[in-house]
Formats: sequence, C-alpha cells, structure tokens
Amino acid sequence: MDDATARTRLQNMLGDLERSIAVLRGDPVAVRERSAADAGADLTDADRTRAMLDVATRQRNAVLSALKRLDEGSYGRCLDCGRTVPEGRLEARPEASRCVQCQAKRERRR
Repeated sequence: MDDATARTRLQNMLGDLERSIAVLRGDPVAVRERSAADAGADLTDADRTRAMLDVATRQRNAVLSALKRLDEGSYGRCLDCGRTVPEGRLEARPEASRCVQCQAKRERRR
C-alpha cells in the first residue's frame, strides 16, 4: 500500500474512532426511578461501554502511532524485527506496527 493511500485510510479511521469515542463518552442518561433489575442492567451497560471505550482508545492510539511512522518514514516496518510488514496485513490493519510473526510472539507473552 502506498503512503498516500495508507494516510487516507488511517485518517478516515481516526475520524471514525474519534466520533465513536465522543459518543461513548456522552452524557449519562438522567437518573430516574428504576427497579433493582434496571439498576443491574445499567451497570452491565456501563461496563460494556467502558470496555468499548478502552478498545476504541487503544485503536485510536495505534492509528496515531501509524500516522507518526508515516511521517518518520518507518511505516510498514516491524517495530520488533525491522522487516517489512506484509502488504496484506497492512491492507487489513493499516495501523499494524508488527509483522505477523512478531505480533504472534507478543500475543503469546500476554
């Protein structure tokens, strides 16, 4: 993927993520009389929202890092081994910072 295409895709992703984060951080629903079941459902919804916000924030940070690598001229190189990240991986995940092998090693360590 050429740098211009990568930059466009990453900027579009960033815009989408920032809109999603803004929605997830939106004002809480006004408190009203509720049953205990409603209160439990609200906690579950809050946990789900917090988890989605965490994922969106991590992905936003990955996109910002990818844009920085584009600016520095290191986009498409694995952060760990320095080899070229396969084109197909960048097509699927433009924010990818590692080749498949290094990403797999990293995930096994978790």
